[in-house]
Amino acid sequence: MGARVRRRKTDYGTVILHWLFVAAFGVAFLSGLRIATEAPGRSWINLFDVVLPRESVWMAHMQAAVVLIALTLAYVAYLVRSGLTSRIRLDKIRLRGLFKQGHPRLGALNVILYWIFFLTMLGLIASGGLLYFGFYAGHDIALLHWYGMWVIIGFPGLHLLTQLRIGGIAQLLRIVRPTRLPPPPPRLDIAYLLGLLAAQSGLEQSQRAADFPPEAPIQPMLSPRDVGPDRSHDRHSPAHGAIKRTQSNSRNATLQSNPFVVAAVVAMAGASVMVAADRLSVERLQIHRINRADAPVLDGDTSDRAWRNISPFSFMTSQGGNFDGKGESRIAVRAVHDGTWAYFLFTWEDPTRSLKQLPLVKEVDGWHLLHNGYETGDEHEFNEDKFSVLLTTSEATLAGDRTFHAGPQPVADAPASMSGRGLHFTRAGYVDVWQWKATSGGPTGWMDDAHFGPPLEPTPMQARNVVPYRGGFAPDPGGVNYSDNFVVADQAKSIVAPRRLPRDLAAVAAAMGEIDLDPDHGEAEDARWFMTESESVPYSAELDAAIPVGTVLPGIIIAGDFSGDRADVRCAARWASGHWALEVARRLETKSEYDVPIKTGVFMRVAAFDHSQIRHTRHVQPIRLEVE
Repeated sequence: MGARVRRRKTDYGTVILHWLFVAAFGVAFLSGLRIATEAPGRSWINLFDVVLPRESVWMAHMQAAVVLIALTLAYVAYLVRSGLTSRIRLDKIRLRGLFKQGHPRLGALNVILYWIFFLTMLGLIASGGLLYFGFYAGHDIALLHWYGMWVIIGFPGLHLLTQLRIGGIAQLLRIVRPTRLPPPPPRLDIAYLLGLLAAQSGLEQSQRAADFPPEAPIQPMLSPRDVGPDRSHDRHSPAHGAIKRTQSNSRNATLQSNPFVVAAVVAMAGASVMVAADRLSVERLQIHRINRADAPVLDGDTSDRAWRNISPFSFMTSQGGNFDGKGESRIAVRAVHDGTWAYFLFTWEDPTRSLKQLPLVKEVDGWHLLHNGYETGDEHEFNEDKFSVLLTTSEATLAGDRTFHAGPQPVADAPASMSGRGLHFTRAGYVDVWQWKATSGGPTGWMDDAHFGPPLEPTPMQARNVVPYRGGFAPDPGGVNYSDNFVVADQAKSIVAPRRLPRDLAAVAAAMGEIDLDPDHGEAEDARWFMTESESVPYSAELDAAIPVGTVLPGIIIAGDFSGDRADVRCAARWASGHWALEVARRLETKSEYDVPIKTGVFMRVAAFDHSQIRHTRHVQPIRLEVE
């Protein structure tokens, strides 16, 4: 019969923790990739749309993160309690193995890989915590989190290759062959060791006295009976007492706790602490009560007495578009109410005052629309600055979960998202959304009141992918005072036909200020990039012929006022020194089915847009309103 090959095994605690970690990281990785699709330049991730989650993506990512942190704590506890820390010990002996051949070098490389993995995981946990709790949710931290993820993804391949070189397939199969944890070696007990030495010394002396009695000749063929009794078994001898005490100590072993049970308890305790910390860390915006006479004037001026006595609630938002290439903006919020109206002051960082909303430029072959992404609903150059506010009664809205659904086609029986970046909608009910726009309606004192609801039926134009399908994002009932100043004639060539032309071309050019068509350059404080109805006339070929090539016209026409539910939110804004200041007023209760009352327990989200149509900044945790 051939020799029996011994099957290599691994202790069951390591096996269980290993595969739990693999599963949790798999969820974190896939949900993280889906989240990353929202970042500029990462649309290639949609190639893996089939395997990426679409519902509650942020919630799944955070839950997986909690499990990973708990498992990390459990693994540390398990290594310590089971005496297996030598597996990952990176000492001088291991480091010297790098300069040797064979298994010493492989063993050293394996441990170094472990420590690269451990340090990268620590970086992921730290950066993820900073992003989640908003301590510093900036561009650099998000990049650190992104690159750390790819380091972790590269680890399994190198780890498997190293294990394969160390022991072949048998070494790899250890992780699926659990066995009992071997008992750890006993701790060094000095008293116990001295007892053993004393016992051994006594036995040796007794044996020598028995074999070689003093003043007696050596008898080569003596039996034990001739020599006499073995004194080591004499109850009164010192050696016997030492052995008895030693044997008694070895029999009375200390009760040992199971290392895996200890690790499980540590994991559950760690997860409980994190959940409790999450509950306690929910940011709260206090809406202070003021007298009606002290209500702020909506003019974009932050010096009103109502704002001077309130400390701003400030936090970082990130993962947006533009903002000097960093995609981040710090936002500060103040809020008061007079019993009927709620007033908010939003200030945020924006390097430019961007008003160029799809301007028109005349060329030899006609009027062209300046844009980059407009045809897919993702204009990110020639767009106005915007700011949005979301109100919901649901706290389960991490970074828009349950209101935003990722993927190229989130609604199976509806048109795909032309931008490939998902759609806003809810499964039931409405989420209140306000949008301020620097050119469209905002300068005339209105903030567009809209909502997210269940997915809408696509219009004929949306069904043919002529214009983007918007899911459940829709304006509240009513009218607005702005409209596009163009009709698309040839979308492939960006050729358009203006709806209206200026009555006085020089006056409109003066109102627009110095014209700089670089989208990263902003406009002067007194400039405006819209025409009013009274300043313009309907398009005619005769008037068009008199306008010289190179002329730039606003892409927005303003006429009339907002009306209906869409007119519930009033506002005024100013830009200065790299910051926008936006004052907003809305009734605490509008009685509209599309609006959320402003009361304690409602959650708020805000987002800033820097000359971008849909690439806005975001924060992970919602803000809970507290109304005095």
